[in-house]
Formats: sequence, structure tokens, C-alpha cells
Amino acid sequence: MLMNVTPLDKWIADKIGGRPEPLKLRAYQLDRLRETLVHAKKNSRFYAASLRDVNPDDIKTTDDIARLPFTAPADIATAPNDFLCVSPREVGRIVTLNTSGTTGKPKRVFFTDDDQELTVDFFHHGMTTMTDETDRVLICMPGSTPGSVGDLLKKGLSRFGCSSIVYGPIRDDADALDTIINEKITCIVGIPAQIISLARLSEHTAIKPKLKSVLLSADYVPNAAYEIIRNVWGAAVYEHYGMTETGLGGAVACDAHDGYHMREADLLYEIVDPVSGLPVPDGIYGEVVFSTLTRCGMPLIRYKTGDRARMLTQPCPCSTVLRRLDRVTNRLNEPVTLTGSAALSVTQLDEIVHSEPSVSRYSAELRTADSQDCLHITVRPSGKAAELDMLRGHLEASLPHLFSTGKLLLDIEEGTVGYFTTGTLKRQITDSRC
Repeated sequence: MLMNVTPLDKWIADKIGGRPEPLKLRAYQLDRLRETLVHAKKNSRFYAASLRDVNPDDIKTTDDIARLPFTAPADIATAPNDFLCVSPREVGRIVTLNTSGTTGKPKRVFFTDDDQELTVDFFHHGMTTMTDETDRVLICMPGSTPGSVGDLLKKGLSRFGCSSIVYGPIRDDADALDTIINEKITCIVGIPAQIISLARLSEHTAIKPKLKSVLLSADYVPNAAYEIIRNVWGAAVYEHYGMTETGLGGAVACDAHDGYHMREADLLYEIVDPVSGLPVPDGIYGEVVFSTLTRCGMPLIRYKTGDRARMLTQPCPCSTVLRRLDRVTNRLNEPVTLTGSAALSVTQLDEIVHSEPSVSRYSAELRTADSQDCLHITVRPSGKAAELDMLRGHLEASLPHLFSTGKLLLDIEEGTVGYFTTGTLKRQITDSRC
């Protein structure tokens, strides 16, 4: 089957001055990395100290990158202003990210107008993967302020004549569905759990939207999302990987729907062993690490994302020579440890709970009951009532090492699902144990 080559192929080729063959692209990235090291050492208090013993001219090969120190999220939370490499007057956007860590300190990420223009350019070309000038896109991401992801995405779409509406994260499924139908939307960009919930509602309505494509971003995408969206709307499902620290845009799937093509003219990605910090071979899972190559305001060098993924080893069916990052499986700090050292993560629950058609949304909480760990799940039904017994059976059958052994009690109820995300905080299992 013939498919379109990812538009990032030509986009990156134009940026680096020729077809992005691996050796040519890597030489370009090393050049930009050395320039970034010089800029950061000179202008950032953090990197002036961190890179004190680093000579940028010594970074000549891929192997040399491993000699550079990592940057951790806690470093930004502790002293965000120490990362700033420009005058505060040159900052066009500051994003404050609340963290779920023990320190509770928020991270602040700074962008100049030129930094944001790089993201708009990436969105412009990346979105042509799944849309064209005939489409109308509903952006179900934050977009009420200038420089927010929805605002930048709208600007990127407009550059090739594609119209869009910034709706924002979905709180009211019925209203969002009405908007899709009334505005004749053909593509949705949104947060996976919210789009799954929207599709479940659409299953029970007489009028179905005529959607061509759906782009899921900002959180883990369960396999069930693909089946639900395709069955209900007949739409092609794409994924985007990125975070505020990458400049919002990071990597996007192509028509092959098998991994992500990375924003490699602006970002240099690595996979490292989360314990040793050493790079791992392609095909081996580890922690995703990236360095910015073209950012001026707040460059980041070997930033540890906490996400688990791998580089795929086979060429992409779309025929590009670009590498692919495999789908992110989970966050390394996501699993909650249970009594007896067993662990449970929200990504495990996603695959099970979202496969139950009667469930629209859910939240999960660990409690203590009768001196034991108890998983309490609250579900919102997609129709008249949720099949709680069916869901219980799915969970017990899928996680027998937890439930059949008595290590974990299970309590499921139908109710109001209070958890809501705008995408900056990832969903998680709330730990309320005594």
C-alpha cells in the first residue's frame, strides 16, 4: 500500500540543506549542539556551572554527547531563572508547570518570540500529515492565551489555509460533540482520555460527526483509543509526542501509524538507561532524553523527560530516512508500589478500563481497607449505566497476580469522575493510603 512520506522529511531537508540522510542530519545536529553549548555556558547561570569543565569543541561525535551532564526537571523547579539566556525583556512567553513531585515547586519555562515561531513552523508542517486546506480542526487543548499550545497550533494551521477553532480541554462532552457537528469539524486535536469519552458518547447519538482524522497528544494513548475512534467515527488516528520543555512540539506519527518522526532539526533525542544514564542501543527501552538545538531563550541540554520509550530499528513504511521514536509506554515514576513490592500504573488500567464500552471516563485511587491495599475505581457511564461486574471481571482477569492472590482489594462504583487535566499534568493513580 502506497502512503505519503512524512512532511517532516522535506521540512527537515530544507532546514539542514539537503536530504536528511543519517550522517548529514547527525553532523547538522552536532554543529547546532556545539553552538547551543557555547550559548548556554555564556548566558545561563545553571549551565555556566554545569558545563564548567566542558569544551564544546570536544563534542565531535555521537558518543561524545554522553559526556555532557543531564538536566533534571528538579533543576528547573529549583532555580528556573538560572536557565534564562536572554534579557527578561526578550521573553515572549512564560509557562508555569505545577509538578506532582514531593517538593511541590512549579517549573517555569521561558520562550522568546523566535522560540515560539519555531514551534509554529513545526505545527504548520506536522499537521499537513493529517489535514489540508479543506479541513476544519477543533483544537481541544489550552488556547485562551497568546503562546499557548492551542494558539500556536491555530497559527500553524492557518499557514496552509486550514481553518480551526480553539475549543479548549473538554469538560462537557455533549457540548463538544454539538460543536463538532454544527461547525462541520473534520479533524480533532485533543487529550486521549477526553477524546475517548467523547467517542463513547457519540456511540449513543443518532447523528455522527464526519471526521477524517484525530490527533491525540499530551498523555499516554491506550491501544483501545484506536479501536474506539475508528469504530465510532471511521477516522484515522495519529499521535503526537511533546511537552512544554520540548517547546510543545516534539514528534508526530505519519500515515504508517508506527512510531513518531521527531523534530530533529530543533531537537536531538537520546534513549538512556534510567539507572546508569548510559545510552542504550536502538530497539532497547530506556528514558527519553533530549537537547534543544535552536532555542535561544531557555536552551535545555540532555533533559531527562521521565518517559519510557525506544528508537525503532526498521525503516518506516512511509519511505523516509528519518528515525522513529516508538510510542511512549509510560512514565518511569508512574507505577505505584503496593504492599509486597508489586506495582500498578495508570497505563495498565487504561488498557483494561477503556476496553469496557459502558465506561466513558474513570479515576483510580489507592486506599487502605481492612489493613490492605484497595484499588477504588470511579467510573462515569457512556450510556445509561456502567457494566460494573463486567469491568470487575476484566480487571481481575487481566491482573491476576494482584487480585487473585489477595494482594489488592477492588472496589468499583459509578459516580462523578472529578479528575480533569489540561494536559500539563499526567493522569495518575491517587495514593490515599494511610
